[in-house]
Amino acid sequence: MNKILYFLIFILFSGLGYSQEKIPKQNEQHTIHDTTFVNLKDYSTDFVYDMRYATTSNFLKEKVYDCAECYLRYKTVKKLIEANQKFMVLGFRIKLYDCYRPLAIQKIMWKIVPNPIYVADPSKGSIHNRGGAVDITLVDKNGLELEMGTTFDYFEKEASHNYTDLPEKVLQNRKLLKKIMESCSFKAFQSEWWHYHLISDELDTISNFKWNCN
Repeated sequence: MNKILYFLIFILFSGLGYSQEKIPKQNEQHTIHDTTFVNLKDYSTDFVYDMRYATTSNFLKEKVYDCAECYLRYKTVKKLIEANQKFMVLGFRIKLYDCYRPLAIQKIMWKIVPNPIYVADPSKGSIHNRGGAVDITLVDKNGLELEMGTTFDYFEKEASHNYTDLPEKVLQNRKLLKKIMESCSFKAFQSEWWHYHLISDELDTISNFKWNCN
């Protein structure tokens, strides 16, 4: 009788090690290095996505990403979530147009727009290639984009933060976007109202990996 009892106890406690749930990635923050590339979707469901280079709706006029994913360095993801939480308190959310960008795609862009005011020279690399930059806008609670004066990837003076000949509402929307992003350690790109990058990512290594679409 005792042998049977001991056997049942052994089976019960042996199984405990196999029945525990896998800890969600959101709770594994302490195991991830800040420079590791991660998928933003694994850490927050509060963002809106319109990944333009996974479509033909971009200045390249062709699809250059196999699928729409937003990969960034982990430290960038943490700060981006912080910024989005601040926007959400005000009734807005961040909408993403682009995140990490492989160097090979940067070279294609440079061939089409070889102007460092708008497109980084691939010989030096973009912060997008380093996993530290995002192209974004804001949407309201109904998912409608706030007016920013120009479309995404509009390569003219009107897209600049310095350009002020715009409706007051547009100027206020740009100001709000910039204020909160800068409060979360992001830096604006002067000629593009949509571009922000984490200051600490400027010296990270350039990458050319492509994410898995399976």
